[in-house]
Amino acid sequence: MNEPGHGHHEPAAEDTGRCGIAALVGRPNVGKSTLLNALLGRKVSIVSPRPQTTRTRIHGVLTRPGLQIVFADLPGIHSKQPRAINRYMNRTALASLADADVNLFVIEALRWTEEDERALEQLKQAGRPVVLLINKVDRARRKDRLLPFIAELSAKAQFAEIVPLSALKRKNLERLPELIGRYLPESPPLYPPDQITDAGDRFMAAEIIREKLTRRLQEEVPYGLMVEIEGLGEAEDEPGKLVVQAVIWVERTGQKPIVIGKGGELLKEIGRAARLDLKQHFGRPVHLELWVKVREGWSDDENALRRFGFET
Repeated sequence: MNEPGHGHHEPAAEDTGRCGIAALVGRPNVGKSTLLNALLGRKVSIVSPRPQTTRTRIHGVLTRPGLQIVFADLPGIHSKQPRAINRYMNRTALASLADADVNLFVIEALRWTEEDERALEQLKQAGRPVVLLINKVDRARRKDRLLPFIAELSAKAQFAEIVPLSALKRKNLERLPELIGRYLPESPPLYPPDQITDAGDRFMAAEIIREKLTRRLQEEVPYGLMVEIEGLGEAEDEPGKLVVQAVIWVERTGQKPIVIGKGGELLKEIGRAARLDLKQHFGRPVHLELWVKVREGWSDDENALRRFGFET
């Protein structure tokens, strides 16, 4: 990889810089998306208290002088695969493990489950360097258990690094990019320096609306929600204003009134919250139109999943 003019010496890392893919891996709900958003200082991955909020691979891009890290935020690897959507999520996660230059294995402080164990097995098979990130240390009640916990884990695998941190409290995050950078190849950047994600506008708009729905409807309609953007474009009467038209798909007729709420109140509330986030994301005024429609059993229907952008 010697550039012209560099032939007389080994190119130092500074010459080309480093760039590569770091995959965030772990069971559902360990805080991968919160970590990604905290590292990027921008929301690219939606966060909710529900497990399995992340359904597809999202690439977040962090650019520093001489370093670009392309994060793949994978759906959490989970053992129960009752429906097509769960099987899809697992396939996506597994295919990406071998593509990454380094895998960031996120777990929760003082918790080690069967699913963590499975994820670790898959990471070992992928054969890439694994950096273990122990998240939520701020919540660990028994701080005296942390060191023994870390010692137990380090016996399980050859981790390249072990870093205790708190994504929520931004604790121990500053040194992470440089540490990850050590495991990336020398390479020019893959993305322009100002680009934060490779997710398209429609995808981001749908995710922002879906986040508001999952937060508001945690119990009632957990997985049977999908947002499809039917229109995204300039307002004809107001240049500079963005019009977003979205359909919220539910799986059963009985879920429709739950999403709409009494007198349409809930849908209005979701619309208001989503519009504010959309306005912030796109940096311009937004007019948002929402409809709720029923498509029976879409989460176990391969055709419906393809239509909603899942590569089944």
